[in-house]
Amino acid sequence: MNFEANAQTYPNRPIHLVVGYAAGGGTDLVARAISPALSLALGQPVIIDNIAGAGGSAGANAVAKAKPDGYTILISSASSVTISPTLNPKLGYKQTDFAPISQISLAPLIIAVNKDLGINSVQDLIKAAKANPGKLNYASSGLGSGPHFAGLLFEQVTGVKMVHIPFRSGGPASLSVMAGDTQLTFATTPTVIQSIRAGKLIGLAVTTQAASPSVPQLPGMVSAGLRDYEIVQWNGMFAPAGTPPAILEKLFTALAAAMNTEEVKRVLSAEGTDVFVSASPSAFAAFMKQDNVFWEKLIKERGAKAFE
Repeated sequence: MNFEANAQTYPNRPIHLVVGYAAGGGTDLVARAISPALSLALGQPVIIDNIAGAGGSAGANAVAKAKPDGYTILISSASSVTISPTLNPKLGYKQTDFAPISQISLAPLIIAVNKDLGINSVQDLIKAAKANPGKLNYASSGLGSGPHFAGLLFEQVTGVKMVHIPFRSGGPASLSVMAGDTQLTFATTPTVIQSIRAGKLIGLAVTTQAASPSVPQLPGMVSAGLRDYEIVQWNGMFAPAGTPPAILEKLFTALAAAMNTEEVKRVLSAEGTDVFVSASPSAFAAFMKQDNVFWEKLIKERGAKAFE
């Protein structure tokens, strides 16, 4: 099929936006926030497909294997496109199987705990974890996910030992903490911010060094007494490798227009997430190379435990 020729009439039918997590997680919430504006900008419906499993890898694998015609695209963090294929070559895809379109959002993760634990600060958490090695369970959105590695990095920096409990997305992970089945979570802001505001979870801090303007009620890591810890969650859009540059450019232009609408900014801000659009697909590709350095270092130091 001549995808280059089809680029002239693209898009002329609905586009499928794949989310590698169950509904209710942070990536899913971002996708649903932007899909109406993206549909308007492209002139075609944008249909969200939740393909959950393997820490987002099931959805990423589906997009990696899809036709490079612009009708199947992926919204993902570093988790499925960088971390998982690096840790597990048996997944059947690698980062080079994707064509970066643009980064779309940037946010800290949040460390949140069950409200009945009596833990009200990061220092309280460290003290409790040291007093009970291996007895605190932390929930995440899946094996190899950014939140999973946030927990591994926390263990490394603080010297504590906790047990990782992976879920299919951030929504079920946060519900497990509320129910007391697990004690804490490292979560995307959209997943837990409303529960924290409602008093159903206790937010301890954001995982950036400084406090986040999007979540002003929580301290950053420096104020929390953990200046050697920082991890940031971003989301971006990807197409299958081999997608014609003309189609990538159309997707980028539509995505930039959608992300800059006041409604998208308002919805994401309410969820503690900032809009951040790359200057171009090539600029996003350059960012990915730089971001890989952080993850490769963390994987080298902690990756052996990622799938235990």
